Amino acid sequence: MKRFLLFGLCCAAALASPVQADTLKTMPHGPYQCALPGDAASEAWIPQERESFTIARASRYRNDEGRGTYILKGDELTFTAGPKNGERLRRTGTNELREINEDGSTGRLICVRVG
Repeated sequence: MKRFLLFGLCCAAALASPVQADTLKTMPHGPYQCALPGDAASEAWIPQERESFTIARASRYRNDEGRGTYILKGDELTFTAGPKNGERLRRTGTNELREINEDGSTGRLICVRVG
């Protein structure tokens, strides 16, 4: 009887808790190439090698400048340590990220997993 009562209390507490829409996630592992859109008269994309990075296991990333960590909460990725510390990207697809401007709008830089 005590087990049943304890189980019931646990279920009631779980149902009373608000559902978190911004759950923590991770990005698919591999290299992400970043670029800016070009124009029809020349190149379609202008690679931005300094912005490119590789996602590794355990919410870690690396680039030519070093290693760091990130957090993906909902669709917002924030670099929390390392050379890209403080930069924010918005997940716009399974393997695609777009920069977030200071005002919260989506920027022009796009990063796509290529591996």
